Amino acid sequence: MKAIAVNDTSIRPILTITGSDGTGGAGVQADIRMIASLGGYAVSAITSVTVQNTLGIQQFFDLPADIVEGQIEAIVNDVQPCMVKIGMVRQADVLRTVTDAMKRYAIGSVICDPVIRSSNGEVLMTDEVVEEMKMLLLPLCSLVVMKREDAEYMLHCTIETNDDLLCAAREILACGCGAVLLQGGQGLSGLQTDVLITADDSQPHYFSSADSTAEPWQAHGQSGHLSSAVATFMSQGQSVTEAVTHARTYINQLPVFSSGLVGRSSELYNDFINEVATHHKTNSDVRYYADRLNVSSRYLAQVSKRIAGKSPKSIIDEYLMQEIELLLTSTDKTVQEIAYECGFRSQAHFSKFFRKMKDCTPSEYRKNVKPKQS
Repeated sequence: MKAIAVNDTSIRPILTITGSDGTGGAGVQADIRMIASLGGYAVSAITSVTVQNTLGIQQFFDLPADIVEGQIEAIVNDVQPCMVKIGMVRQADVLRTVTDAMKRYAIGSVICDPVIRSSNGEVLMTDEVVEEMKMLLLPLCSLVVMKREDAEYMLHCTIETNDDLLCAAREILACGCGAVLLQGGQGLSGLQTDVLITADDSQPHYFSSADSTAEPWQAHGQSGHLSSAVATFMSQGQSVTEAVTHARTYINQLPVFSSGLVGRSSELYNDFINEVATHHKTNSDVRYYADRLNVSSRYLAQVSKRIAGKSPKSIIDEYLMQEIELLLTSTDKTVQEIAYECGFRSQAHFSKFFRKMKDCTPSEYRKNVKPKQS
């Protein structure tokens, strides 16, 4: 098999400028995978490193503008990409750096797929960055690919119908870009509808699906998959309309793009509850359960918060309280006996815990509840 070299004249590199996603579902990792799957060669400049998993993003580290500039300069000067795909840019100075680089190096085509909101609804760009993107970056783009929710945020509007979708696409086109692909998502006239308009063609092109689950653009990374595929087809000489059509067809034929990476959060939560049921009388420390489940305390907290809306400590304490309440109301054991049976080092410690949970002492609780059950 022929080895591929970066300086091979048959290869036309595509530069992706975006953030990193450790799950591989979005960001530079997904861009590289998609571009390579279509026979392209991806090079990259990273704008942000994220701490994330299937439960969402926990932390960002946005790279300084000079580091982003250095990455772009090193790549462009050496391998001369024919296409640039721009994704997540969170800082205004980085946005200006990227914009200046696009002007300075006059790269053939630029596709912008701005990540204003995550698939979980988190706002990832400040209003300042969004406004500067409209004024500085979009006029340089051959194509802007945007989700409906991002367009609503940027344009301060509500998109409910296909007419709204088209009006929003035209407003984005008025920023000066060459074309706009606005992804309508679900709920428009019972169909999932996207619209493509170009500056040199007044006729909009609609792409619709009757099955709202067939094209899950709102899922994690789906918009990035599409824009990377479009960039690759355009690098092969296709027009914007041809590239969008072929990219959608290609992605819809790949089952892997119908579902994202699935974490083990539900399974882990059930295992956690089973562990609590077994060990709640002897262990109330979250770290103990995390170690038994072979995960970090932080990840266990993310899972319990996502599934139950509570911290692991709250779940442990509530489970223990159920046991204590049962012992107080259904047995004649003394408060001290119950305290020791439930793992407390003293009756005083037990009473303090109980008052915190129930706003009364164990004896008061027993007195108030027991007669009601007779």
